Amino acid sequence: MGKAGFVLRQVLEEYEVSQYSLAAALDIERNSVYRWANEKRDPSAETVLEIVRALKILNPLAAKAFVERYLGEEVKDL
Repeated sequence: MGKAGFVLRQVLEEYEVSQYSLAAALDIERNSVYRWANEKRDPSAETVLEIVRALKILNPLAAKAFVERYLGEEVKDL
C-alpha cells in the first residue's frame, strides 16, 4: 500500500488525534480511518484532501505535518 496511511498513522499518534475523532470530523465510520492508518487501503486523492481539511479543524499542526510528510519534496520549494 501507499505512503498516505503510514504518514497518517504517524501523525495521528504524534499529535494525539484519535482515529475516532478523525472519522467523526470526516463523517465516516472509524473502520475506514483504521484501514488507512494500518495500510490496508489507500485513501483516494480526494479523501487525502478531506483528511487535511479535517485535521486542520482538529489540530492545525497535525494537518501541516501530514502535508509536509506526505508530499515532502514535492512542496518543499513551492
